[in-house]
Amino acid sequence: MITSEQREQLRGWFAGRLPDDLFEELADLTIDREEITVIGRIPGPRSAEGASPAEREAAVEGRIQEFRERTREDRITVARDAEHRFGRKVSWGVECDGRRALFTHVAAPVMTRLRQPERQVLDTLIAGGVARSRSEALAWCVRLVQRHTDDWLTELRESLEHVQRVRAQGPDGEPREDGPVADGE
Repeated sequence: MITSEQREQLRGWFAGRLPDDLFEELADLTIDREEITVIGRIPGPRSAEGASPAEREAAVEGRIQEFRERTREDRITVARDAEHRFGRKVSWGVECDGRRALFTHVAAPVMTRLRQPERQVLDTLIAGGVARSRSEALAWCVRLVQRHTDDWLTELRESLEHVQRVRAQGPDGEPREDGPVADGE
């Protein structure tokens, strides 16, 4: 579990390490045990007056692809530094004209033991064309839960951060200012 302070330090490191002209702004930075995902905002393309939605979408796609190719070396350099420093892979993406595109990302395997009723749920999603495999169906379920329980998950994460702070104050954490407590106190 990553604390808010660790997340802020990581965001600060990337804000200081990224070349000034790479993004308009650092839009989002997400971290878990395996991966750091860096999303930057880039300017949208200039389109002709009265451009159709299809033309506008194609222009945004072209801008994203151009950015990806042009900045590859800079992003690789920053990623190497971050991977060495933080011990996690770095993934990249952009926001352009309200569209978010990921260039790279880690697909981490998850070990799980599902009983038959849970497997049947996944198989139903496959049969219904929602997913092509059980792992894809499981990922779909996780995204669905995430979408509908975001407030609850946020509260849980905050509670876990509190637990980490309390644990750090325990006997195996940092030394207390008033010294150790004697036996029997």
